[in-house]
Amino acid sequence: MKSIVVTGASTGIGWGCVKFLTAKGFHVFGSVRKQADADRLQKEFGANFTPLIFDVTDEAAVAAGAKTVAAKLNGQPLFGLVNNAGIANPGPLLHLDIAAFRQQMEVNVTGQLIVTQAFAPLLGAAPDRKTSTPGRICMMSSVGGKVASPFLGPYSASKFALEGLSESLRRELIIYGVDVIIIAPGAIATPIWDKADALDVSRYANTPYKASLDLVKKYMVGLGQKGLPPERIGEVVHTALTAPTPKTRYIVTPEPLTNWLGNNLPKRMLDSTIAKRLGLTRQA
Repeated sequence: MKSIVVTGASTGIGWGCVKFLTAKGFHVFGSVRKQADADRLQKEFGANFTPLIFDVTDEAAVAAGAKTVAAKLNGQPLFGLVNNAGIANPGPLLHLDIAAFRQQMEVNVTGQLIVTQAFAPLLGAAPDRKTSTPGRICMMSSVGGKVASPFLGPYSASKFALEGLSESLRRELIIYGVDVIIIAPGAIATPIWDKADALDVSRYANTPYKASLDLVKKYMVGLGQKGLPPERIGEVVHTALTAPTPKTRYIVTPEPLTNWLGNNLPKRMLDSTIAKRLGLTRQA
């Protein structure tokens, strides 16, 4: 049985990937941060699932997780690594807590590299672990990894960085035959959107952004309500890991036209459109 590691497996996209991949006959090692989540997923997915408990920013814990997987593989190569774990710390950049920004980058960028370094040898990306069947890496980016939105600056900055990291990594790993594929979801029906409604923006009440932030919260909740099911991302990840000649980047969004416009409209035109919609007009 071929094996895949999925980080951030407790809910949302990670959970959707585990569900789809185990149903396709893969054994999935899924990382979570809490024992309760490990127990819940083990019960839900059964023998085809093995939980790993680590935070992606904890190098020692990630390394221990890689050792666990290596022991289970018993010399066989890892088929795939899905770097999915991530967070979103929204807010206007001029007023954002710097600690929140650092955490955003640490989890969504540095954490992905920590995990990749730990598991890459199991995929065949090491001089002493070369294999005729090297594995693949899926990096979970976002449509926000190419087009940034107001108040999601920290998140978009991390995903822009992840896109660059992934492109460099893909070219570096050619010598080992290990491919790197970017997955860029749009709105997916996951708890991250539920949190948007509960997001406390009171700290920004005395800034010029309060009314615009309220509009963004309403918009984000609406996106979550019409988002794609997380299993849809699992399906695309499966394609990326198994297709003979996968794309370098897969976009999965319920709003393809909006995404196309964001990537193709002149930047100043897009700026103006967004500013008018959110009330971000210049103040006297």
